[in-house]
Amino acid sequence: MPEFTTISTSAQKVAPRARPSAGEDLAAAITALRRGEPVLICDDRLNVLAMAAELVTEENLRRLREASSTSPRVVLTRRRAVALGLAPRADLSGALTISVSPEMPATVIRNLADPAASLGAEPPGFGPEPVVAKGGGLAAVTLAKLAALLPAALVVRVGAAEATLMARRSDIATIEAAEVFKRHAASAGLTQVAEARVPLADAEDARLIAFRPADGGTEHLAIVIGSPDPAVAVLTRLHSECFTGDLLASLRCDCGDQLRGAIAAIARAGGGVLLYLAQEGRGIGLVNKLRAYQLQDAGFDTLDANEQLGFDADERVYLPAAEMLRQLGFGTIRLLTNNPEKVAALERYGICVTERKPHVFPSNGHNERYLRTKATRGGHLL
Repeated sequence: MPEFTTISTSAQKVAPRARPSAGEDLAAAITALRRGEPVLICDDRLNVLAMAAELVTEENLRRLREASSTSPRVVLTRRRAVALGLAPRADLSGALTISVSPEMPATVIRNLADPAASLGAEPPGFGPEPVVAKGGGLAAVTLAKLAALLPAALVVRVGAAEATLMARRSDIATIEAAEVFKRHAASAGLTQVAEARVPLADAEDARLIAFRPADGGTEHLAIVIGSPDPAVAVLTRLHSECFTGDLLASLRCDCGDQLRGAIAAIARAGGGVLLYLAQEGRGIGLVNKLRAYQLQDAGFDTLDANEQLGFDADERVYLPAAEMLRQLGFGTIRLLTNNPEKVAALERYGICVTERKPHVFPSNGHNERYLRTKATRGGHLL
């Protein structure tokens, strides 16, 4: 890990590095955050040096404290702060920063981010009341989400002059807060990068088309079955990837049944498209989904578990799905779904949904509570 001690004015002799693209900045920042390294996030309101809270160790905590004259603060989503009893539930948007005492060990900071690691532990005491996160602090939590980490960061404030010098260093990833927010709010553009015929057990006439985001993120896939006519409403399914259900046939959810059932239904209908979206665990990622499972085993339902981790109940976005359909030439569809939000989202992004077709499968002894929660709290029509 690079040293990131405070930079003095003598560092002004350092030559500025060549400026990478915004996409390269984001990729470098995500990689650094996932490795437990610092990321400089620049913003007019607040520059910060940030690390992922779940990856804090005594060593990098010491280095972060030495990097600034200000004390480190933990930035949590407001949902996580509510779960810790630090904020009222009336407002769940945005993020809060929390003072960290000089004596607070790395283990406690990690536990602030991860309820699955601290089940049954006594919550630590805190200093002053939390304050609303702004600028680089808010971007740090957003960046952690993009990195598929828990949405919590440890940050220290960096002055404007010091940030300018630090940004010239090649050993510290640097990104503008605006670029983080922009990527979080958009699909970042999609390009078709590969296509192949892939006969499936229930649909032998099938093609897979891969779509890559412009920032180099995980590809989304379209499974085109038969030769659907763009002039009519195409039977369509949006399916968020589920490693445990789709690949391992997990009984905790109904995802595997929905995936295979949709492929068979589209084939029976003579053709259509299934979009396989890289949004594991309602958009929180596989590792965080496993953490949510641990919380579910402790008594939380699937939505509350996500919120305990600091995420929204559902972090998925459907702008990429709408863009994929447009590129495939399908502007009017019939949607296989039990989730009215998918219909509303696609229509917001310009896709005409002429019909919602139910897509329901029997429960088993392991997923009854999960399905009940989807119906009673998630609005699914089961």
